[in-house]
Amino acid sequence: MEDYKLVGPLRPEEKAIWSPDKMGKSTLFRSERIMVGLNAFEPGQAHSLHAHQGMDKVYHVLQGSGHFLLEGDELPMEPGVMLVAPEGVPHGIRNSGSGRLLVLAILAPAPG
Repeated sequence: MEDYKLVGPLRPEEKAIWSPDKMGKSTLFRSERIMVGLNAFEPGQAHSLHAHQGMDKVYHVLQGSGHFLLEGDELPMEPGVMLVAPEGVPHGIRNSGSGRLLVLAILAPAPG
C-alpha cells in the first residue's frame, strides 16, 4: 500500500485566488495521479475553449453562475452542477453571471 498525506478537511472557497485581470487558479492537492484545484472567475472572465490530451477533467460549481463551453455549446452552470470533459473534448467556462464564480477542477492524471 502506498503512503499518502491526508489533505483536509478544508473549505475550498477559502483557498480561492481572485484576480481582476484574469481567471484565478489555485491548487488544493497534486500528485502524479490527480490534481485538484480551483478556478475563480470575476464577472465577465472566461477560460477559453481548449482540450487536453491524455487527461480527463471534472468541473464542479461551488458558487456563482455562468456557462460551460463544450464543443461549441454553452450549457448553464450553477452551484452543485458538475461537468466531465473527457480527453480531447473541447471545453471552457464563462462567467456570464453578475457575481463571482468558483469552480472546483479535478484533472487526472495531473498535468506534467
